[in-house]
Amino acid sequence: MKLRGAISGFGEVAAQGHLPGWIAREDVSIVAIQDPVAERRQLAMRLLKSARIYDDLGLMLDGEAPDFVDIASPPAFHAKAIRTVLDAGAHVLCEKPLCLELAQFDALTRLAAARSRILMCVHNWKHAPAFAVARHALASGRLGALRFISIDRMRTEPAGGAGKWRSEKSSGGGILIDHGWHAFYLMQWLMGDAPLSVSAFLAHQEATDLEDIADIRVMFPGDRMVRAHLSWRSPVRQTKTALYGDQAMLEIDGDRILLTERSGHSEDLTVEDAPDDSYHSTWFGKVVEDFERAIASGSSGPVASRNHAEARTALKLIEAARQSARSGGSAVILQA
Repeated sequence: MKLRGAISGFGEVAAQGHLPGWIAREDVSIVAIQDPVAERRQLAMRLLKSARIYDDLGLMLDGEAPDFVDIASPPAFHAKAIRTVLDAGAHVLCEKPLCLELAQFDALTRLAAARSRILMCVHNWKHAPAFAVARHALASGRLGALRFISIDRMRTEPAGGAGKWRSEKSSGGGILIDHGWHAFYLMQWLMGDAPLSVSAFLAHQEATDLEDIADIRVMFPGDRMVRAHLSWRSPVRQTKTALYGDQAMLEIDGDRILLTERSGHSEDLTVEDAPDDSYHSTWFGKVVEDFERAIASGSSGPVASRNHAEARTALKLIEAARQSARSGGSAVILQA
């Protein structure tokens, strides 16, 4: 039996990233789309003629009683929408960040558990082909004991340009919420451990006080470190990651992947991927598979539990990075 789903918030990531991922699934049917903006509702009508279109989330839930809702609205609206959907008895898959405050996060995960519903955040970079290669290299021991990761996300401006949620503080924008969230769950996944402390430098747009540069150091057990540099002021777009252990280094530069052993021998491990368009519909299809597995195994199952742990720690790291920046970059120890 097909799962009946709905999408709440039909911005560009929903239209270009999520919807193609859902349509590709034979075991899922998107029966409704909700967005308060008339222009986005009109686009939804053109892209998915079989779906019913709503301007109000509550009305959609009452009228459709979907099995799940994919929430892709701006971050500031996530917590309220998640609560509304869980109270209606549906599972939730939500775009990052799950919410903006740790107290909200804990309240929402308790509600999901009480309702026996799945609540998951979209951690799509884990499903990028390049990171699948990195994960395999780590698991097979080719790098040896992992010591260091660097994550660089250079952009000339926020995705979507000015005027979108990423550029609006009131909507939950800023580079820590956008690229920082991805960096924080990726580093946990690759290190296979929980971080101990964070230190950060943040720069802000003068007019809006919005974070648009972040330079971050995160310490893990065993003196292992991750450095992340995130910028919306770069003259060029670059996406780079490097990992090294005691045996080899793996460098990811866009689509190119190079493994260099201690001996100096290098191997090209490049894999094909779709163009880097900020929406990554092929990666989202893998997120959907995780979500369906979580529904099958329950809210206490390993898929949902791992996702909750990554998301909660990502939020803790964002809060601690801001605290560190306010104190001149001093290290902030992460509390449980």
